[in-house]
Amino acid sequence: MARNRDLVEAAQRGDQAAFVDLVHSTGDRLFALGYRILRDVDRTEDALQDALVIAWRDLRGLRDPDRFDAWINRVVTNVCISHATRERRRTVNLRVLPVDGPAAPDDLLGVGERDQLERGFRRLTPDERAILVLHHYAGYSLAEIADALGAPAGTVRSRLHHAHRAMRAALDAEARTSTAGGRTA
Repeated sequence: MARNRDLVEAAQRGDQAAFVDLVHSTGDRLFALGYRILRDVDRTEDALQDALVIAWRDLRGLRDPDRFDAWINRVVTNVCISHATRERRRTVNLRVLPVDGPAAPDDLLGVGERDQLERGFRRLTPDERAILVLHHYAGYSLAEIADALGAPAGTVRSRLHHAHRAMRAALDAEARTSTAGGRTA
């Protein structure tokens, strides 16, 4: 923790190497956060680049270097929401999947359930995806989400509730679509 504080303070003084070290230490986590919101590798890379430019530009304004992680998560989340809102058009992304298995085993969900969850997740708005990612993926408490999004805790609680309802509705819609598609085939 002290090392990160030292890096943040050095970066705030204009030390680009310290900022690069910070990015290397948090880059994978930030990419995962962004990807869970945007659901597309290329868009996530673009958003992360934009977020890092903003972070470098605004880092001097960070009052408490110990809050760097929460601050950078907030920057990335806001940029991803902005990118997702700006590019609301839906396109089909076809990618060749690697032959090797997943990086970590997923004992809880099967392939079909993960696919259904992914399709349901894509039906959500960027704001709904962001709050679900911060809560369920990043493991943030409501207070931490409020801090990351710059919103009151009550607003976050309400948004999380609505995001859960929207996800349930999206999953129900996906189930109906899958069932209807299965009958006609």
